[in-house]
Amino acid sequence: MKKIIILGSTGSIGVNTLDIISRFPERFEVVGLAARSDDATLEAQIRKFHPKVVSLTEEAAAKKLTKRLSGDRPEILTGMEGLMEVARLSEGELVVSAMVGAAGLLPTLAAIRGKKTVALANKEALVMAGEIIQREARLQNVPILPIDSEHAAIFQILSGERYSDVARIILTASGGPLFGFSEERKKTVSPKEALAHPNWKMGPKISIDSATLMNKGFEIMEARWLFDMSSEKIDVLIHRQSIIHALVEFFDKSVITQMGLPDMRVPISYALHYPERAPLPFPSLCLEEIGTLTFERVDPAAFPLLACAREALKTGGTLPSVLNAANEIAVTAFLNERIGFHKIYDIVRKTMEAHILSPVNTLDEVLSADHWARMEAEGWVKKCAT
Repeated sequence: MKKIIILGSTGSIGVNTLDIISRFPERFEVVGLAARSDDATLEAQIRKFHPKVVSLTEEAAAKKLTKRLSGDRPEILTGMEGLMEVARLSEGELVVSAMVGAAGLLPTLAAIRGKKTVALANKEALVMAGEIIQREARLQNVPILPIDSEHAAIFQILSGERYSDVARIILTASGGPLFGFSEERKKTVSPKEALAHPNWKMGPKISIDSATLMNKGFEIMEARWLFDMSSEKIDVLIHRQSIIHALVEFFDKSVITQMGLPDMRVPISYALHYPERAPLPFPSLCLEEIGTLTFERVDPAAFPLLACAREALKTGGTLPSVLNAANEIAVTAFLNERIGFHKIYDIVRKTMEAHILSPVNTLDEVLSADHWARMEAEGWVKKCAT
């Protein structure tokens, strides 16, 4: 029986992971769960899965949870240290890293240093510190299994293939709920409209990143580190149906794709069961019903954040960390209705331009750049809001 730890258990990926685990009780045991502040959802998960240790980043939420649980309850930890302790829990074999944003970086590294297999859904860890994470994974001889549908697709396509034979990787993007909106119309977009993804059920932060296509910029950066590919070999196409998740073209001009209905439980199950596959009672893909699959190039004017991500990846150093932090601040400000949707790009761009680039050799340098960028971006949010 494989012993599982889930970081971000109350979010979309965490909930879907537990759904898969509940279907295979003979294969998996949940030994650790961690969340930020949703004590009510975590309580329900504790009562169903009986983990040994849990963590809530916010201390007030942990106190509320402790009061409601009595008798044979798990150990309840708090803060970032508590989160990292869950990540490196000795009983755990596989850690699902599903925290949202930069908060996932330190616990992901803790899991790797604890010699756990990591099923990675947290894009930001590789965006901020891809070289450091991959270096540590090699040092600890720890596999990183991608959960993102696009990277899980690439991982499957490349199974048994030589990476040196790859001519290019193509990531697909739905274009999000605002695809085709004019720039003028985007100025009046509400958070509710931007959260209404046409195909996927996701958390609020990644839903907004999908609307701006920043998520695809992050995925380019993620693919660079996961598959050791130069950014010049990674392309993006708009594919509104979200059926083909990725394509890989080889030097002999063969193109292999991975297809499936847009359901995150499928790549999650693949990562949990790897190297095996497990039968899932979900609908099959019926291409005859879908009829048509469409593809088109990304309009750089409509999605300027994609260029920001490519610039940050090419430049390297502290700029990827700055990109991520500025985006997190801007997206949060939009969701809280402090700025308009069209200002997300402005804040990220201005923060990047204000940054004095420096090389990255240590985690402290990554975290320092992250802290600076959050302060700088918040200053631009205040200016945009006045």
